[in-house]
Amino acid sequence: MADVAVISGSASDAAITEKVKKILEENMVSYDTRIISAHRDPDKLDAFIKTSNVKIFIAIAGLSAALPGVIASKTDKPVIGVPVSGTLNGLDALLAIVQMPKGVPVACVGVDNGENAAWLAIRILKLIKT
Repeated sequence: MADVAVISGSASDAAITEKVKKILEENMVSYDTRIISAHRDPDKLDAFIKTSNVKIFIAIAGLSAALPGVIASKTDKPVIGVPVSGTLNGLDALLAIVQMPKGVPVACVGVDNGENAAWLAIRILKLIKT
């Protein structure tokens, strides 16, 4: 069983996923990576969230960046969103992630900052395990 699920909305987010994986591996945190689009594969995403035993979700998404919010709407586990730079330098994704409605919390790190998402997950895991 993995502690963290790292889900990206597209294969084009691989560079950010690698940043997350590097920090988790260096800190011996178990993880599972998936590419599941909230828009193209909503049923697949829903099934994964419902069957996953992870403690934390890291969701990497650009453009409309719906992925972190969709995950947060389907679980009470912590969700960390990583906005990905794109045509608007990631501002569109950043705003989409931080402007979640009340009751659907998503933590957000800086644009393309997969490292901080991993570090935040590690800190949350320390709280859970104590």
